[in-house]
Parts: sequence; C-alpha cells; structure tokens
Amino acid sequence: MEHRKLLNIELGRISAEEYHSKPSRGVVLILDNIRSAHNVGSAFRTADAFGADMIYLCGICATPPSAEIHKSALGAEDSVAWRHVQDTMEAVRELKEQDYTIISVEQTVGSVMLDRFEWEPGRKYALVFGNEVEGVSQQVVDASDMTLEIPQWGTKHSLNVSVSLGVVLWAFRPR
Repeated sequence: MEHRKLLNIELGRISAEEYHSKPSRGVVLILDNIRSAHNVGSAFRTADAFGADMIYLCGICATPPSAEIHKSALGAEDSVAWRHVQDTMEAVRELKEQDYTIISVEQTVGSVMLDRFEWEPGRKYALVFGNEVEGVSQQVVDASDMTLEIPQWGTKHSLNVSVSLGVVLWAFRPR
C-alpha cells in the first residue's frame, strides 16, 4: 500500500468563492469573548475544514483583518463568513429568532456528553465556545437550549478552545 503524502493540488479543495456559494449546513459558531487572536484564527481554520456557515465574533474577540488571526487561519478568514457582535446575548437572540438550537459547549449540571449526543441533519445549530479562562458566560449558558460537554479522562478539567472546536465540529460533520 502506498503512503505518499498528497500534494496540495491533489486534495481537491474548493476556492473561497465556491465555499461562499455552497448550500448552508445549518451550523454556525458563536465565540464568546475569546481573547486570543490565534484561537480566533484557529476557529476560522477549523470552521472552514468542517464547512461551518458562519462565525459570530462576540465581545473582545479579535476580528479580521489581523496578522495574528491570519497566521493560524491561513486564509480561512476569507472563506468563512463572520460578523462581530458586541454582546454575545445579541447573537444568541438573533439566532434563536432564526430557529437555531443554541448549544453551549460547557461543563454544567445536566450537560449532555458529546459521545451521547445525536445531532439531527436538517436542524440548525449555533455552537457557543467560551473564553479561555471563564468559559461560556453564565448568562449565555442560561439562554442556551442545552449544554454539550466533551468527555475527558485525564487530570485537567478543560481543553484549549481551539481543540474543543475541532472535537465538537468533528461530531457535527456532514455524513
């Protein structure tokens, strides 16, 4: 069996223009006061990889154009639509009005473990990821339809937000 690494031109990736014109998947991200521009850039890159429709950058989140975002996004800030909203609750209210199910990725009483969650194709989801220190704000958790928790078996109680994005978006991948 051959294991030659593929060249970029062999990957069959779509252009940013094609990304913008593809049908909606019904998955958007809400970043609740992510302080690191590198984590914001990683969110763009991961959102692009898994075909998310849009990112809401809320509060203190850095916004494009930004050299720090570009360094980790590698241009994905040009393919994934985004919007800055000063208050995360504004984004939550707007998406609820558009019939999105709001899911905060957070450790809470009553959270559903990701490995036990079944997403419904055709349903619209807004996935909220929180600040690197404080997590998703309690106000946003309270306004969410549910909370989703990533199971962990080590000694630490959290993952970097960029890692959490990848884990959760993998679970919401097209099938």
